[in-house]
Amino acid sequence: MIRILIVDDEPYAREELAELLGPEADIAILGAAANAIEALPLIQRLKPDVVFLDIQMPKLSGMELVAMLDPLPRIVFVTAFDDYAIQAFEENAFDYLLKPVEPARLAKTLARLRQDLSPQPVAALAPAIRHIPGYLHNRVRLLPIEQVEYAFSDLGGVHVACQGELFHTQLTLKSLEEKTPLLRCHRQYLVAPHAIFEIQLLENQLAQIVTQSGAKVPVSRRYLKELKDELGLE
Repeated sequence: MIRILIVDDEPYAREELAELLGPEADIAILGAAANAIEALPLIQRLKPDVVFLDIQMPKLSGMELVAMLDPLPRIVFVTAFDDYAIQAFEENAFDYLLKPVEPARLAKTLARLRQDLSPQPVAALAPAIRHIPGYLHNRVRLLPIEQVEYAFSDLGGVHVACQGELFHTQLTLKSLEEKTPLLRCHRQYLVAPHAIFEIQLLENQLAQIVTQSGAKVPVSRRYLKELKDELGLE
């Protein structure tokens, strides 16, 4: 069974694609999302094999959503872009469909998916993360990566410090480490180089970072040398 999620900000486009996929006996439509912010927790919870993903959506594009996914499902872009724009995505996406979706073209995509559902390399497709969806009480804020000071994980999940506030995020520390400028300084902490005010060396080869806002971020023995190397310090 191929497990599919549909992400598109146009209700008619979502419904049309669902109707085309409905008769396929080996297709299970897990759900649909109207934007990237809705889609992110759905993808992480439902773990679809394939995401049919619109490129142009408000606030966060389909490409930006892809950057946030780890692990990465098969991505089939569904787009109104012309042939010249499509060429830019052909080498990166598993496949693409032009709107309005033609049944014959969709059949070819499904045939390819049935043949090959092995994991897709993240590096080939995912651009850098430029915004982090941060949750605080009843608010969701898109945090520009340039404003993030540090991130950490605890029993409550992953948290991001930005402009004096702590936000919860659905992203993993691994994703943030691989796709943002944040540097690993501890098993549970990442720090932004621009936010470092000073590094205080402690006993037993431990250290802590003091950020520009005065926050203290631990640095473990394991990551101290790597951090200093990244910063060009001796």
